[in-house]
Amino acid sequence: MNVNEQFEGFSPECIDFYRDLTKNNETGWFNSHRDDYDRYVLEPSRQFVLAMGDRLYTLAPGIVADPKVNRSLFRIHRDTRFSKDKSPYKTQLALWFWEGTGPRMECTGFYFHLEPDRLMLGVGIYMFPKPLHEKYREWVVDSKRGKALVKAIGKVADCGYAPGGKHYKRVPRGYDSGHERAEYLLYNGLYAGIDMDVPEELFSTDLVNYCFMHFEKMLPIHKWLLDLTG
Repeated sequence: MNVNEQFEGFSPECIDFYRDLTKNNETGWFNSHRDDYDRYVLEPSRQFVLAMGDRLYTLAPGIVADPKVNRSLFRIHRDTRFSKDKSPYKTQLALWFWEGTGPRMECTGFYFHLEPDRLMLGVGIYMFPKPLHEKYREWVVDSKRGKALVKAIGKVADCGYAPGGKHYKRVPRGYDSGHERAEYLLYNGLYAGIDMDVPEELFSTDLVNYCFMHFEKMLPIHKWLLDLTG
C-alpha cells in the first residue's frame, strides 16, 4: 500500500464493502474479501489520515495523525469477550486524530466515523478517565475555567453542534446542586458532533476541506479540553 499517494477520496466500493459486511459478518466472508478491504478501505484511509493531519496541524499543532492500525485507524476486529454479539467485525470505519501527552483515547481529538449510509464527525473526549474526570469537575466550578467552558460550548452550539457527554442524573457528592454550572457536573465526557447522510464530498479530495470546516467550528471545545489535559 502506498500511503504516499495523494488522497483522492473514498470510492463507492468502500461503502459497498461495509454494506456487504453488515450482511455477511463472518470470518470466511471477510477473508475472501480481504483484498477489497485493503484496497478500498485501508489504503484510502491511510491517505486520508495523512492529508487530514496536515490540515488539522494548522488548528492543533500537536495533532497526531498516524496512519497505522491502533493509532489513527481503529481495528476492524471487534472485542467480543464481554459481548453477547459475537460478530467478529466492526461495520463502520473509525479514524481518530488526537492531541495531548496522554494515551490516545484519554486525549481530546477529532473523530471520523463512516457507516454505509451515515457520516459522523466529532470533537472532544468521549469518556473521561477517573483522575481527569475529577479535575474536570473542579474546573467546572472554578470561576475562570468554568466560564471558559460555557463560552466554548456556546460558540460550538451557535454553529449547530450540540454538546454531548451528559451521563448522571444527580450532581456528584461534594458539589453544590444549585451551582450555576451544575448541569456540566453531570457529564462523564465532553464532546460535540454532527451526524449526516453520506455527503458527495466523501468521494473526492474535497472530503478533507469538508471535514476541516466542521472540525474548525467545533475547535473551542477541543482547546478547552486540551488545557484540561495538559
